[in-house]
Amino acid sequence: MVQQLFHGFLRWPLVIRIFMIAITLMLSFGTVIHFIEPDTFPSLFDGIWWAIITTSTVGYGDFVPLTWEGRLLGIVLILVGAGFLSTYFVTLAAETVMTQNAYLEGKATFKGKEHVIIVGWNERTREVINQLTSLQSTCDIILVDETLQKNPYNNHHIHFVKGTPFKDSILKKANLNEASIAIITADQNKDEMTSDMNSVLTLLAIKGNHPGLYTVVEILQKDQVANAKRAGADEVIQTNMQTSYVMMNSIISQGMSKTILKLLNHLKGNNLKLIPVAEEYINENFHSLSGHLLKNNIILLGIKKGENTSVNPPLTTIVEASDELLVISN
Repeated sequence: MVQQLFHGFLRWPLVIRIFMIAITLMLSFGTVIHFIEPDTFPSLFDGIWWAIITTSTVGYGDFVPLTWEGRLLGIVLILVGAGFLSTYFVTLAAETVMTQNAYLEGKATFKGKEHVIIVGWNERTREVINQLTSLQSTCDIILVDETLQKNPYNNHHIHFVKGTPFKDSILKKANLNEASIAIITADQNKDEMTSDMNSVLTLLAIKGNHPGLYTVVEILQKDQVANAKRAGADEVIQTNMQTSYVMMNSIISQGMSKTILKLLNHLKGNNLKLIPVAEEYINENFHSLSGHLLKNNIILLGIKKGENTSVNPPLTTIVEASDELLVISN
């Protein structure tokens, strides 16, 4: 039993072990001095108080041993106890610095819940993080990247994990199983094929560890969209296709790109989103429902039925309970 307790004690963190040894020494020496000189140290607390003051080398002088036994005990306490206490404070300071560096360099494990995991560091990631922190200042964001040397943000809600995102050990550091959503961005420093392969591989690793996690993945090549969907992506963003659509709209209607960006900018109060159908609107047609929502300053753009989204559908389209409404609101 004693041996098991000793081995268990050795597995404790170093700073806790040193602290426990120092406390034990002070309690033991304080108890002994009380029995050696009961007149000078009338209570057990007085003895422990003297031991603490002596070990910390403060030396108030309110309690002083008078016998040679007591003074010898004080000498031993100073030589042994002060050394352990000094070691404790030095170790505590070193542990604090190491922990701070671990968080800064992306080596620490995140232990929170309901956080957002974003894979890859680029300008798109920077903009997503800025928007998220502006809309939800308390939202915890985990940035996973293997190229960054340290956390680019001085914000305790943004945690950095350095490493290859499709490795289980790195995903474990990001506390993947407790996350609410994962966003995988494409690495545009690589060629499109390699970038998409890495994105799909990361997606497979995430879904393999947490199949129920909602995932959004950015894909550059149209041919790789199917692979991303096979890997379990809940949403696939085709960056090149969306950019080409914006450019085409700018060719047809000059200035349209600014309008589209403003429409999608939640920080400007424009919220393009999908909302469930309220019970009172079930079985209404698109035209009637549009009028009801407009009274509440909500513009109805389309209806999502299953996987299919119809923008500006026929006015006679009936809205069902399982549908979602594509709207603009503020």
